[in-house]
Amino acid sequence: MDLYLFHTHIEPCRIFPSIDVTMGTIMVILVLEASRRSTGVAVPIVAIVFICYALFGPYLPDILAHKGYSIKRISTYLALSTDGIFGVPIGVSANFILLFILYGALLRKTGAGQFFTDVAFALTGWTRGGPAKAAVASSTFFGMISGSSVANTVTTGSFTIPLMKRTGYPAHFAAGVEASASTMGQIMPPIMGAAAFIMAEFLSIPYYKVCIAAAIPATLAFFSTFMQVHFRAVALGLSGLPKSDLPRIRTAFAEGWHHIFSIFLLIYFLMGNFSPERAVFWAIVATVISSFITSMIRKQSPRDFFMLILDGLKEGATGAVEVAAACAAAGIIIGCITMSGLGIKFSSLVVDASMGHLYLALPFTMIACIFLGMGVPTTAQYIIISSLVAPALVQMGVIPIAAHLFILYFGTRADITPPVALAAYAGAGIAKSDPWKTGVSAFQLGIAGFIIPFMFIYAPELLLIGSAWKILTTFLTATLGIVCLAAGVQRCMIVRTKWYEVIMLLSIAFLMIKPGLVTDAVGLILFIIVFGLQWLRKKKS
Repeated sequence: MDLYLFHTHIEPCRIFPSIDVTMGTIMVILVLEASRRSTGVAVPIVAIVFICYALFGPYLPDILAHKGYSIKRISTYLALSTDGIFGVPIGVSANFILLFILYGALLRKTGAGQFFTDVAFALTGWTRGGPAKAAVASSTFFGMISGSSVANTVTTGSFTIPLMKRTGYPAHFAAGVEASASTMGQIMPPIMGAAAFIMAEFLSIPYYKVCIAAAIPATLAFFSTFMQVHFRAVALGLSGLPKSDLPRIRTAFAEGWHHIFSIFLLIYFLMGNFSPERAVFWAIVATVISSFITSMIRKQSPRDFFMLILDGLKEGATGAVEVAAACAAAGIIIGCITMSGLGIKFSSLVVDASMGHLYLALPFTMIACIFLGMGVPTTAQYIIISSLVAPALVQMGVIPIAAHLFILYFGTRADITPPVALAAYAGAGIAKSDPWKTGVSAFQLGIAGFIIPFMFIYAPELLLIGSAWKILTTFLTATLGIVCLAAGVQRCMIVRTKWYEVIMLLSIAFLMIKPGLVTDAVGLILFIIVFGLQWLRKKKS
């Protein structure tokens, strides 16, 4: 086999010609501006800081210093290499995220949001504190397809927050419920946020394995918020709504069957080891066809249906452009990290600062994720922190997928963590409540999301890794810990708790973080004591 060398093509690439440098610089500037227009100033500012780091490396302190690079070298590396703008994030955005955003937009336009709300109210609206429980369920599932906690809070909160207030919940608590539930959508399989696709690419594993690993932690986070809502309803003496005022479950499924069909089809293809793009493509086709059939049955105009689908495609395209701009800007950051060797240095810094102790490294990582997530979209935040810190956690013995999920979880927590709790503040605007109180309520309602990542770091069985018996026992003890955490935070279980019962309940929750025979036994004994005290007081009253 002959080998032909095209010297006329290869030789000019030894040194980047001026046109490459010019176009590379223009491309970097355009990406920064596109990111500013779509996501705000936070991501471009972070990207510029990293560019400055690559540029002024020799003038930095020894721990961060490197040889430094010229503008020519930086611009061409970012624009022409596969570690820069055209790296993994933008590739995942084009291949996977675009289609899933289109799918989510079409689901919303065809009425999936109302369907989830109707089903949630039909199932839980009649129970104690039913409207808030329905809000938790509907907002979590709608947040799963919207991909934005703030947008979901505004969309579903306009209906659920006033209803919770009328039921008897305080305004700041109602807004906090909506914000916390909407934030959970980004970690709820099977349609997790855009960061999950990038995670699968970084880890070189199929997307469905990310969904499987995230299933139990997401369920525990959902259950915690659900139970907190219940315990607050017990404390306030609230009741549910009359069944006559609620949607009928049969009617809801009869009118929204096509949404369930497309979602189950998506799950089936993902679990069948189909590629994510093929799975979501057929889910989109199923959504359009089933929605068209439904519209014909309801004798709606074909033109109206066509315009509805067109609006959904427009909305999806707009959302995809926003994510693509953030991913491209994140590519600039990754490029600067790669060429300067900052990732290796930062990992060494984390290991040294924590003295090799995982229990110190994890809080450092948590703070970094929340701090960066306060102004940066979840996808960009995940890309940055995972590039810097994930290797250090893996080096300290953490399973790779656990390390990446840990980072993803705390990136989403920023939306409900004061002082920059954007989802909570959006809910406060609807509830007309104090923003700070709303932020604190959202933080409390989502507090399990701060505990669960530590749990699956120390107990990878929660990620469905290990034997079936170990997975089952770990899940049960974790569930007990989550229930006690919810009761302790809301200061109520069967009846209102005493101060010492709150301490015992929170102690149980922390004992369950790291599984073990001794900690589990002590936690179970404490729970029996608290439950017995609560039951006796309930019986006396």
